[in-house]
Amino acid sequence: MRRAGFAFALAAGLAGCAQLDAPLRGTGDLGIVIERASGHVSVVETSGRSALARVSGLGDLSHASAVFSRDGRYAYVFGRDGGLTRVDLLRATIVGRVLQAGNSIGGAISQDGRIVVAQNYEPGGIKAFDAVTLELLADVPADYGNEGKRSKVVGLVDLPGNRFAYALFDAGEIRVTDLSDPKRPRTERYPAGKQPYDGLVTPDGRYYIAGLFGEDGLSMLDLWRPEQGVRTILGGYGRGKEPLPVYKMPHLRGWAIAGGRAYLPAIGRHEVLVVDTASWQEVGRIPVRSQPVFVMARPDGREIWVNFAFPDNSWVQVIDTLDNRVVETLQPGRAILHMEFTPKGEAVWLSARDDDKVVIYDTRSRRPLATLPAHNPSGIFFTSRAARTGF
Repeated sequence: MRRAGFAFALAAGLAGCAQLDAPLRGTGDLGIVIERASGHVSVVETSGRSALARVSGLGDLSHASAVFSRDGRYAYVFGRDGGLTRVDLLRATIVGRVLQAGNSIGGAISQDGRIVVAQNYEPGGIKAFDAVTLELLADVPADYGNEGKRSKVVGLVDLPGNRFAYALFDAGEIRVTDLSDPKRPRTERYPAGKQPYDGLVTPDGRYYIAGLFGEDGLSMLDLWRPEQGVRTILGGYGRGKEPLPVYKMPHLRGWAIAGGRAYLPAIGRHEVLVVDTASWQEVGRIPVRSQPVFVMARPDGREIWVNFAFPDNSWVQVIDTLDNRVVETLQPGRAILHMEFTPKGEAVWLSARDDDKVVIYDTRSRRPLATLPAHNPSGIFFTSRAARTGF
């Protein structure tokens, strides 16, 4: 009887606590939508395709990105003004914020989830912070040359072993910094091609690839054999042809790797380049409507979705990876800036900035499922990124 009475009292007490707090929920289907013009993010959930809350006070989000804690509860938002903001997704509140630089465009989180790293244009370099307190742990300047110059940092990704790879736009280098002991960071430098503008790491963490703005080609570093240095892949893909004006730099994030092939945007061309990931040789080109910005693989690898730079940024095209050809052209809204697939790829969310909305498409029928209002939406980021290297 005593045990039964204790169990009843405990259950009643727990029920009372649950009634006092918000309804319990997991974080696996949560995400955020950047509202770039107002300094807000919307907290969304993918199961019911709804917006749960808006969080204000995140500063300049004109080129914002985000990573997530390993449990998916916290988003770390990197603002263009150098702000690093920690957002509690379950409570829809800011729980930490630092202005860590003058001009910043992104960041990454370590393999163990303990360190958040920001990449900076001004001052050039990376800074590492404690993921809970946002205490500064390390400041690694991107210095180069003999005159004390600092380079803009781009293409920052996390690597196994609490390491980070990134590229120096001005210096033409790839660097790898080991932050396993953040008080004593160790950095290796590798000469790369001219003006790397972004980078990605393959899903297994082996290859870091930097796109090049200053030449036709990409620079690749084998992180398992870094002593071999950087090699150029897709060199001269323009083959002497006059490039078109570039209205928006393409992005390499999205892991557009499917069926042993990588799909990459060609700068200044209306093409998606296809690369064999065994040899890293070009095996094809796919003509597309305009200059691609994001070239993103559906999680199962069967399709590649592509959006475009101005003036054709209202269009999206779908590529079938079996035939390597465009199989659908969509016009979801005005100024499609970003796309994000749900964790298993049954839907894709697209931000239509100039229509103040997010459009959700079924990836099998390629028909819209829902529309959510959002003020000048840009980046869309789901917590499933927390379990992926390079995101």
